[in-house]
Amino acid sequence: MSVPTSLPPTPPAGGTSVPYSGTPYSGTPYSGPSYAGSYSYGTPPGGYAPPAEKKGRAGLITGVIAGTAAVSLVAGGFGGVIGYLAAENAGGSQATIAAAPAVAGAQSGGSSIPALMGIADLAAAVQPAVVQLNIGAADGEGTGSGFIISEDGYIVTNHHVAGPAGEDGSVEVVFADGSTATGKLVGSDAGYDLAVVKVERSGLPTLDLGSSSNVRVGDVAVALGSPLGLQGTVTSGIVSALERPVTAGGRGETSFINAIQTDAAINPGNSGGPLVNGSGEVIGVNTAIASLGAFGGAAGSIGLGFAIPIDTTKRIVNEIINTGSSTTPVIGVQLDMQFEGQGARVAEVTPGSGAAEAGIRDGDIITAVNGDVITEPTELIVSIRSNAPGDNVDLTVLRDGRTQDITVTLAAAE
Repeated sequence: MSVPTSLPPTPPAGGTSVPYSGTPYSGTPYSGPSYAGSYSYGTPPGGYAPPAEKKGRAGLITGVIAGTAAVSLVAGGFGGVIGYLAAENAGGSQATIAAAPAVAGAQSGGSSIPALMGIADLAAAVQPAVVQLNIGAADGEGTGSGFIISEDGYIVTNHHVAGPAGEDGSVEVVFADGSTATGKLVGSDAGYDLAVVKVERSGLPTLDLGSSSNVRVGDVAVALGSPLGLQGTVTSGIVSALERPVTAGGRGETSFINAIQTDAAINPGNSGGPLVNGSGEVIGVNTAIASLGAFGGAAGSIGLGFAIPIDTTKRIVNEIINTGSSTTPVIGVQLDMQFEGQGARVAEVTPGSGAAEAGIRDGDIITAVNGDVITEPTELIVSIRSNAPGDNVDLTVLRDGRTQDITVTLAAAE
């Protein structure tokens, strides 16, 4: 069962003197795209490797994009569209950066351990590299968050925050010290909900990128950003769960996220900001929340926030910095999204694809990826997307009542 969601209108960025008093959105909550018949597996979506102990379909969450704190949207901008600032995918408006730096992880590589310093000291160390993004686009304006990963001005954020700026919109970057700079969208990926912005500055403070593969349930988690335009906000909690299959998006753009779940408060405007561990290393990019707003309750944080794992983020960001775009791994099949049994049923194998070469057949039911159980089609999509083109994945396939393992080499979606 998907979690009904909604997102309230939000005040202009910087309007911190007056508490929010708007009326929560009361329309029909966005519940993902309508999958009639088969889904063409291999176009944007996918990326989640579930743990061995599966919770079944109830584990799939439709999240509210925690993204831009919208300032001014045209009529219909919010109706059922959970958080995207503009309708169009700005992924095509990308610039190629020559000799771009690689996005390297922290050298420690250790697990996310409790902070040796207090949250206050951790926040003081991390906040200088966290920024607010004020976006101007054809459909309106909004505020989101981001964080600096290189001294020469590369900033990571969400697609639904910066992507709408495209070539013609504006990106204002507000630093922790109150100074501002004009940013440029380097590129974005709607399917992964990630984007990179560049400012022409040097000597900027940066954050260390940790490893999401070492994160454990119960680890310290601290979220930083600009919820509702309130720059410099810090909330803390723990990692509540790992590898949550979360879908979020709207207006034809859907992100499939292999999410880290946290109870650290995340609200509209937090999107694109870092989720850090107890050592101050980034373990995820805040992107979505579950909300009870559809039931007439609070439309903000209810302690169910979701972040894109940093290991996935590193690959996508590196590709965007170096080429202006990023790749999506696929096995080369269409899935029957109406299949109600356990697993993901193959509706059609794409000729010449990795699946075809490996011997996958129409009607096969994929029940596991690399030993991780798959209970429904979306889990397969997000599981595959947690890999990269060229990787080999071991699929457990049910065919004619018998189970067999088949290794497939992933290709890049065209």
